[in-house]
Amino acid sequence: MRDHSGALRGRGVAEVAWVGSLGVAALLAAVAAGTVPTTIRDFIQGGTQPNSIPFPLVSAGASCVHCHGDYDDEHEPYRPWAASLMGQAARDPVFHACMTIANQDAAFAGEFCLRCHTPQGWLEGRSTPPDGSMLMGADWEGVACSVCHRMVDPVYHPGASPPEDMAILAGLPRPPVNAGNGSYIMDPEDRRRGPRVITPQATYHEWLRSPFHRDSSMCATCHEVSNPVYSRQPDGSYRLNQLDAPHPTGNRYDQFPIERTYSEWLHSSFAQGPIDMGGRFGGTNPLVGSCQDCHMPRGTGTGCFPDLDPPVRKDLAQHHFPGGNTWVLRAVHSLYPHWETDLTDALVDAAVARTESFLRAASDLELTAGLGRLRVRVINQTGHKLPTGYPEGRRMWVNVRFHDAQGAIVSERGAYDWGTATLSTGDTKVYEAKIGLDAHAAGLTGKPAGPGFHFAINNTWFLDNRIPPRGFTNAAFAGVQAAPVAYAYADGQYWDDTLYEIPPGAASARVRVYFQTTSREYIEFLRDANTTNNTGQVAYAQWAAHGKGAPALMDDGQITLPECPADLNGDGAVDFNDFLEFLNLFNAEDPIADVNMDGAVDFNDFLEFLNLYNAGC
Repeated sequence: MRDHSGALRGRGVAEVAWVGSLGVAALLAAVAAGTVPTTIRDFIQGGTQPNSIPFPLVSAGASCVHCHGDYDDEHEPYRPWAASLMGQAARDPVFHACMTIANQDAAFAGEFCLRCHTPQGWLEGRSTPPDGSMLMGADWEGVACSVCHRMVDPVYHPGASPPEDMAILAGLPRPPVNAGNGSYIMDPEDRRRGPRVITPQATYHEWLRSPFHRDSSMCATCHEVSNPVYSRQPDGSYRLNQLDAPHPTGNRYDQFPIERTYSEWLHSSFAQGPIDMGGRFGGTNPLVGSCQDCHMPRGTGTGCFPDLDPPVRKDLAQHHFPGGNTWVLRAVHSLYPHWETDLTDALVDAAVARTESFLRAASDLELTAGLGRLRVRVINQTGHKLPTGYPEGRRMWVNVRFHDAQGAIVSERGAYDWGTATLSTGDTKVYEAKIGLDAHAAGLTGKPAGPGFHFAINNTWFLDNRIPPRGFTNAAFAGVQAAPVAYAYADGQYWDDTLYEIPPGAASARVRVYFQTTSREYIEFLRDANTTNNTGQVAYAQWAAHGKGAPALMDDGQITLPECPADLNGDGAVDFNDFLEFLNLFNAEDPIADVNMDGAVDFNDFLEFLNLYNAGC
């Protein structure tokens, strides 16, 4: 495991600077017009720069597919990639809607977004203008084959890295300080890289063996995102930089944190792994350590067309890239012809099914009841926060239905109206991140202070109660700007408990945990805040057409509730074993021992339990 958090030295598709010194007067005038007057220079990152590689990236659909596709929809690299949000990153309608508002809020912000959603277009200089209108051909293939397979490890490891990399890194005019923000480094020559030695089979193109391609630090390239327009202050707040200049340090941890998926993993037990997860994430290897172990599980197959006589490998990385997006692939399939996307109904259905299965594997549910309360424990089984990644519109929650002895619903917590896509949030636990603007940023941007969806100009975290992974410590996560906000987790805690008061007449409870990719509130914001074009309306229409961001079921459990409040072990009798169980809970100051529900575990609760205990059943 390599830590890159520290210092480092198409196909005929029909889709579719302001630079200079800025004074206070110009800034205020631009804000009055509704846009922060950032320039392209404010978003400059380290790594390979546009129009700087002599051998352009190749098209997956026009080149790679001929040897790496059309022979095994499950294990070949091409079709699973095409049916992933990696392959369709540039066509994602929610991305385009979000980018439109980002450009409205901060000039040229879209240029920053396009780095990771269409690396080929960005590298060939078509991120200007920053709305994607100049994209063409293979630019629309998103994170295509040659994006990853031309990528160079930004840290040279003698004896492991390809020797050619030393000169590539030495020749960079602006090396990245640390991983993230799409600061990729590309091999200037068309040498395809991967983790294997493939001689003598590969005679069709140059290749280099690269251990980097099995390392999580590669994934950090686009799954560790900070806003370079802001700088961290000594008091922990974030202030706008002097505009029309790159970030003064280029260090991700000096910038405003947006996504910290890589850092979350880096400070989890999985980074020190591997950990035996019993095969819950699929593949032939139950040991999980890296991002690739979960998101590219190993299978049995060949890496290229069988007629080329490749070896059958039992540890072939599958290019499915499942994550947390349950519906956007269907939207892409609806918006674009199949001859552009290489999507079919069967491929899309299979990809969505994999995503739903992946989400079910991400958590476990434990239910206990006693003293008139139901305890719901959600356990994070992933290597990062749950949920993680892009924070806007994504959430996870607990739904509880209490039933009487005849099975009728007595009461419900966390109810979701599937017709209106409305969640009742006030009576349950919702796991989410809320980002927005503090008073300083509100004054500079003309937007209201508080939580909101203005991705490009937000500078404050108001809430982050997402469940941390195994190995979590408050100090380590605070050190990478990923600490819980307005919530608390103890060191080592990778679960969360919620207590629900059991209503009168309830004999059982059914508990479900749901995840939603795109909330109604977020998609309506993308629609209503767009004053530029119709990308928000397009995204909203697709969301409505494909189930309104229908929640995915992650866990489903049932429990029979004790008839006697003091029957803590649920054996149907109130006896000395229950008394001992209460003592354990009381001494641990467990919240369930707060019998009178006054927010404190104290002697009054002990007396209250004695009353329940003496009453028996």
